[in-house]
Amino acid sequence: MKKIITLLLCIILTLLSTSPVRAEDLDLGAQHAIAIDGTTGKILYEKNSDEKKEVGGISNLLTTYLVYEAIQQGKISLNDDVDISDKAYQLTAVEGISNVPMEARKYKVKDLLTALLVSNANSAAIALAEKVAGNEEQFVLLMKAKLKDWGITDATIVNASGLNQSIIDGDEDEENKKKDTENKLSAYDVAVIAKHLLEDYPEVTKITSLSHAEFAGIQLESSNYMLENMPNYRAGVDGLKTGNSDKGGISFVASTNQNGIRMITVVIGVEAIDGDPYARFVATANLMNYVSQNFIASLIVSKGEAYNNSKSTVLDGKKTSATAVAKDDFIVIERQGSQAEAKITFKSSQASFSAPIKKGTSLGTLTYTDPEPIGRGYIEGKAPSMEMVSGENIQKSFFLKVWWNQFVRYVNEKL
Repeated sequence: MKKIITLLLCIILTLLSTSPVRAEDLDLGAQHAIAIDGTTGKILYEKNSDEKKEVGGISNLLTTYLVYEAIQQGKISLNDDVDISDKAYQLTAVEGISNVPMEARKYKVKDLLTALLVSNANSAAIALAEKVAGNEEQFVLLMKAKLKDWGITDATIVNASGLNQSIIDGDEDEENKKKDTENKLSAYDVAVIAKHLLEDYPEVTKITSLSHAEFAGIQLESSNYMLENMPNYRAGVDGLKTGNSDKGGISFVASTNQNGIRMITVVIGVEAIDGDPYARFVATANLMNYVSQNFIASLIVSKGEAYNNSKSTVLDGKKTSATAVAKDDFIVIERQGSQAEAKITFKSSQASFSAPIKKGTSLGTLTYTDPEPIGRGYIEGKAPSMEMVSGENIQKSFFLKVWWNQFVRYVNEKL
């Protein structure tokens, strides 16, 4: 009897411990936070996500994006040499900031990216900025322009590294350090940057997933403790970046694949009692647990399949309509156990299409309207949608029938 009671108690405790936590009951120990699905852009959790805060090295994600963009545009390559300017080199001697020795004064772009993303090397950020734009000041203009392209117009960007500008300038005046001379982004802004980086340049995770790397014969250790072989290891985590600021506190933006969700989490201003080095990772793990327990990836329509009666009108063809099928699997993120019904609609891109039509021709868009949006719903306000294409070839009809159809349309429309 005692064994049965003990077993029942264990089952009850297990159920209680695994029951989903409500958003309002989630205590992250962070002043600002957001979680999104990196594929659809759906916001899954947010807390004070619009307030701008000093994020330190997290702003290097934007620097990284612009480096990859320059590579894509053919302006630079991963194997290009980068000369280390006096400005970048002198920073390596400053105590209390993340850096690596740069005595050789010349390194490859790919090596500087590794130093930047694995060990938060601030000199690497400056060197890469100078390589891309000629000087850091011009690079800052590129950073601001890119944010504007993404709808972010109220961020503060002063340099490529995220350091307080007084440190870069060598100004020891405490009053200057207190001035507004740091990059300031909101948790929402950071999520936007991370989403674009992972979406446009997914190869970045080949670096951000490294717990250890080598730079000029030096062993680097990642500051991301959630990677494999690190103290707070969590399966699936492949990045992205830590940040530290005397003003904004400690922060972390992470990325992982769990339950079909390409999860991006941001925590800023994490409370680290007695300087706890693991606090930001514990907060992130709690946020990831919340998302995993409350949301699930749902398949709306499979690649090559139609959704309900998704058709487009065809003129002068052997068929009067073309079945519109999904160009790819259409997956959205929904709250587990929700009874709310989403609105899913197909809209043809044209009133009609003239035959012949080839299989794979774009016909329109299938759009998902979220029944339970959180906050603004989706990053950059873009609701999930899927391009729908013709699932078959439709040949032109017999020429006499085509002539007759055109005559009838002319009479109906013009006379």
